[in-house]
Amino acid sequence: MTGQKNYKKTLAACCLGYVTQAIAANFAPLLFLTFGSAYGIGLEKIALIPLAFYLTQFLIDFAAAKFADRIGYRFCVAASQVLSAAGLALLTILPELLPVPFAGILISVVLYAMGSGLIEVLISPIIEACPFENKAGMMSLLHSFYCWGAVGVILCSTLFFAAFGTENWKILTLIWAAVPLLNTFNFISCPIERTVEEGESMRLGQLFRLPLFWLLVLVMACAGAAEASMAQWASAFTESAMSVSKAVGDLAGPCLFAALMGISRILYGKMSGKLDLNKAMIACGILCAACYLTASLADLPAVGLAGCALCGFSVGIMWPGTISIASRKCPNGGTAMFAFLALAGDLGATVGPAMVGGLSGTAGGNLQTGLMTATAFPLLLIFGTILLNRKPGGQKK
Repeated sequence: MTGQKNYKKTLAACCLGYVTQAIAANFAPLLFLTFGSAYGIGLEKIALIPLAFYLTQFLIDFAAAKFADRIGYRFCVAASQVLSAAGLALLTILPELLPVPFAGILISVVLYAMGSGLIEVLISPIIEACPFENKAGMMSLLHSFYCWGAVGVILCSTLFFAAFGTENWKILTLIWAAVPLLNTFNFISCPIERTVEEGESMRLGQLFRLPLFWLLVLVMACAGAAEASMAQWASAFTESAMSVSKAVGDLAGPCLFAALMGISRILYGKMSGKLDLNKAMIACGILCAACYLTASLADLPAVGLAGCALCGFSVGIMWPGTISIASRKCPNGGTAMFAFLALAGDLGATVGPAMVGGLSGTAGGNLQTGLMTATAFPLLLIFGTILLNRKPGGQKK
């Protein structure tokens, strides 16, 4: 019976789900300066866009762990695509309809962030429940689609703006909204299995009493902040601080950032058995800090752009690496541990870009100043990883 089901369709739907999440996370930042000029919105308010996105995703991650099983994965994952499509489509309408354009932007962002949060919670367990032989390979392939989706969004958007101008951004937004809309039908019709409950996972109270768990939370939060602080501001940074055109800035900044992050994750997936993960995490943290300093201190545009792009390679291993360390150090952590690690990553991704934007605003719109402060995130990650290496495992039988 199971053999007759087309699980390749499930895999395709889930891969497109991560492409949808890449659209949600990476398209709006390409329009930060456009929103500012079109609607008269300052950097301080623009900084609230990634804050609203990641805070909403954070709340959905927390809530979905409780209601997804009750409502059913199929309904929830289909809803993730509908919410993503609706949020993107409304982004072209609400700022014009409401008396405060910024309120229209935030409402739209919250809607597609809800979809993104559901994607983050549901896609991995859906693939885990499929009867694939090489699940580790499938999971690695699945997560790389976020990076390649980000590259596609940035590259295609840049080419579109170069050909038709940023004033036609609404047309492109509707094109991107069609991706989750069409993928909704894939999730409605593809086979979706349930994961098996093992009943051996540590309870939340046990996790919260482990110092090891809070170290993992710290490292994951820093991983999310280190990744998102550059990813969310790369387009605006390369345009304004480096004084390059939007096309060059988007391609050399966010696009290369996402491509190198994807390459880093593929390399990690293939070489994880041979790497000393703790040393690799520390090395990536050092490289990440160097990249932030290079981007924020460079006078030459080419050097600043190189720092921005290489930052993508440096952060690629941080999120999956932290999960691998957590699995090794706390093998009975179970769903609760991984849910809270995802929440920690989202919290870091919420605070990081908001801090960069807020400090840049207080420095007179100088994004280089804001990015320099983000050097603290990889440095904290290095500190936490060193402490994790000295901590014994938190296994509770």
